[in-house]
Amino acid sequence: MIQNKLMNSDQTGNWANIWTEFLSAMNREEEFINIDDEYLNYYTQNIKTNFAIKNFFFKSLSGAEFHWFFVQGFDALLTNLYLPSILSFLNGLEASLRITIAQINEKETGSFCLNPNIVLSNKLILTAQQKGLPIIYLAFPNENNFEVKLNSTNPNKINVEIVRLRNNICHGNILEFINSDLGSDNMFFTPDLLRNLAFDILNISGVWAEHLGEYRKSAKFLYNTNLL
Repeated sequence: MIQNKLMNSDQTGNWANIWTEFLSAMNREEEFINIDDEYLNYYTQNIKTNFAIKNFFFKSLSGAEFHWFFVQGFDALLTNLYLPSILSFLNGLEASLRITIAQINEKETGSFCLNPNIVLSNKLILTAQQKGLPIIYLAFPNENNFEVKLNSTNPNKINVEIVRLRNNICHGNILEFINSDLGSDNMFFTPDLLRNLAFDILNISGVWAEHLGEYRKSAKFLYNTNLL
């Protein structure tokens, strides 16, 4: 069974398989409410799948400075804490870019430095692209104009979607997610309205971790390949 393969601590690649198994488990969650034995089996396999996702981030990235953001973002998602989940994923994406670029610069200059004024932005992603990082995997699935937005300049600059979301959500702007289905006098917001976005960013994070991990491995930036 695929879950047995996922439990192998050497299994670090192929995010697509892990992601598909996770979604399958999530979709089956309500099937076993009245079937104790089957639910116990489902619950056991679900634990294995969740472990596989955490292990994936640990071993793909092997950098405690940023892999914990993804792991704890996933933990938050599992407990329906969608706001902290998204914030953690976004910080993980930003940190993985900043630190990997700093490591590249250290090889070139001999000095490791994280500039506190450089955060997730079109400019940072462009710098990463120039350094050879696989930045195309930061695009959302339907963001076909990712490269166009990335290379846009003032006065017509448009942030790529991951940057736009980071700028809004990390600064407390959730206005675009307010539900107005009941009319302007009955608008409301609950964190559940961010659920789909949390899953989207988890998937982007997984794809990004897989390909960034390959880059970091080739650059010998992996700190510890036996974390789990």
